[in-house]
Amino acid sequence: MADKIGVVVHGPEVVDSGCAERALDLLEDMGSVTAVLGGTMGRVAVIDAALEDRIDITRREMPSRSVQRLEPAVEIVILLNYAKSRETGFAFGAMVASRARPKKPLLLADFGGGLLSVLAGEAGPVAERIAQALGLELVVAPEFQPRTESSEGTVRRRILGAVPGENVSINGTVVAKALEDTVEITAIDGKIAEISGALVKAHGLEKLSFVDLEAAILRTGDIRRTESVPRSIFTCGSDAALIDHAAEETFENARGAMVAITVGDDTTAIAGDVLARLGTPLVGIVDGDVDHLCHRTVTPVGSVVIEVRPGCDDVVGRRIREEIFDGKYRISMDGLGIEDLVKWIKKIAGEDLRSERRF
Repeated sequence: MADKIGVVVHGPEVVDSGCAERALDLLEDMGSVTAVLGGTMGRVAVIDAALEDRIDITRREMPSRSVQRLEPAVEIVILLNYAKSRETGFAFGAMVASRARPKKPLLLADFGGGLLSVLAGEAGPVAERIAQALGLELVVAPEFQPRTESSEGTVRRRILGAVPGENVSINGTVVAKALEDTVEITAIDGKIAEISGALVKAHGLEKLSFVDLEAAILRTGDIRRTESVPRSIFTCGSDAALIDHAAEETFENARGAMVAITVGDDTTAIAGDVLARLGTPLVGIVDGDVDHLCHRTVTPVGSVVIEVRPGCDDVVGRRIREEIFDGKYRISMDGLGIEDLVKWIKKIAGEDLRSERRF
């Protein structure tokens, strides 16, 4: 048995379901375990489950990068995941393996599909023992079928296992609604040129001026399909942070802030869910164009959501960045209270202001 085991936890579902904690307990009976979070949205789940002392959530990095970082110090790396289906689980594992190019055994433990599979290296009886301990079926991974093609500035990526009606997002921005179980996205010189198998949302595409499609985070459906009881672990500071259509960067951008200004309906909802764990209220700028990237979110106590005219949240957001943040994304709140900031923002919104809600 491996004496040193690396674990990469991916996604909130494997944490919310309790599978991650049980897996860590069982693996620690086999050897020394070092666990990290690979991805971004699982952080909230780790905090809610009070596992931040067992799973390192200090870095925002792709699962493949987590595998690479752990590999030198361990003998085997295990991906913990909870996919929607075996097909999507295998697709995820294959993508991580192809990007990480591990020199040591890499295993996928997917609790959604109820399987354990060797993605790279020779695991032998170790894989059998781990599968038995975790209560998973040991399954041979199917031959990897590349989902990304690139040639002379053109990049095509396929998303498998979509459910018709689900949102399709690129780096957190909704660009379409799935019509088929396979969605293909094509970019030419960093600009999205075509999306097949889905109904395109033009306003979403307008927000993406340039996309590195090969490295982009592509998703279908909710960013968190499971629920938990919110838990806060941090305290507020003395700055104001601006989060403009970048909800997945909330931990980095808002850590230690007194207040965060969020721009966009889904950004306000998702960032609010994160900020509730940081104990940081928000002032959200929305216009009613919500895509429901996540249906289960909470808003921090003390927050104010300001609604502006349809299509104007981006415009008001730009004004706020220029007039309040001087073109930056962080300022000191020295001498300012949150109510002062709210009044300032409402003044900037001017005739575009429609209403406000307080939490």
